Amino acid sequence: MLSKGNQSIIPTFILLGFSEYPELQIPLFLVFLSTYTVTVVGNLGMIIIIKINPKLHTIMYFFLSHLSFVDFCYSTIVTPKLLENLIAEDRTIPFSGCILQFCFACIFAVTETFMLAAMAYDRFVAVCNPLLYTTIISQKLCVLLVAGSYSWCIVCALTLTYFLLALSYCESSIINNFICDYSVIVSVSCSDPHISQMLCFIIAIFNEGSSLMIILLSYILIFITVMRMPSASGRQKTFSTCASHLTAITIFHGTILFLYCIPNPKTSWLVVKVASVFYTVVIPMLNPLIYSLRNKDVKDTFRKLVVTKLLCHSI
Repeated sequence: MLSKGNQSIIPTFILLGFSEYPELQIPLFLVFLSTYTVTVVGNLGMIIIIKINPKLHTIMYFFLSHLSFVDFCYSTIVTPKLLENLIAEDRTIPFSGCILQFCFACIFAVTETFMLAAMAYDRFVAVCNPLLYTTIISQKLCVLLVAGSYSWCIVCALTLTYFLLALSYCESSIINNFICDYSVIVSVSCSDPHISQMLCFIIAIFNEGSSLMIILLSYILIFITVMRMPSASGRQKTFSTCASHLTAITIFHGTILFLYCIPNPKTSWLVVKVASVFYTVVIPMLNPLIYSLRNKDVKDTFRKLVVTKLLCHSI
């Protein structure tokens, strides 16, 4: 925030989004609206299905229900503003709104990072130590892992937000993106952004490095254990169980590494926007589809819900 004499100037940001492609505004609006609808229905549906089916009251689905909640919240923070900017001429966003959007988006993005790591650890214990699974992966440990993920992400978000608030900004600034991301907010500040950029890079590297270390180590040990199994059908079943989680991990972490941990000044803004769309809009939609399409219990519960709904309407 800036001071001018005795008056405070509250900065206003303009989110350009995809305004350089006016002919695509309506098609993009319809695509993103459809994607958001699938995201909301898919993630809330997953939470409901896990809650009503006793077979899904397991540790893996405890983590999955939180992952669905995080995806729903993350998409809801970003997509409605994106949709608004696609059909409205006024693309301004207040400084406070931009900061809040970043803060909450950071909270849920970092939470998803460590939630995926916790799920990888759960799969490692289930495959490599099945007899000790209930002893090692206790309900108390799961609650601590989830609570720790939420707590750490709040610390990261508040730390980065504090450094954003410490910068000074012009009265009106143009953000060449559809989301108030850390890098784009820092890029329009009137202060020296070096410390803020370095802090964001360090936090991103730490979060990605620590979570990926847990994931890679877990799956290396899982792979070794599976290859030692004498039964081919047992190996195939185990790989099939882990495939959904590995798919979600690859998509999410691949995008995050591209955007934050492998800085490239030659990367065009269009590429950045497309990558941002992928991890803020597309991934939250894909996760419930990835986990539900490969799971018989989830599909059976969904069919029962649909049949019950149809019967209620027919009576």
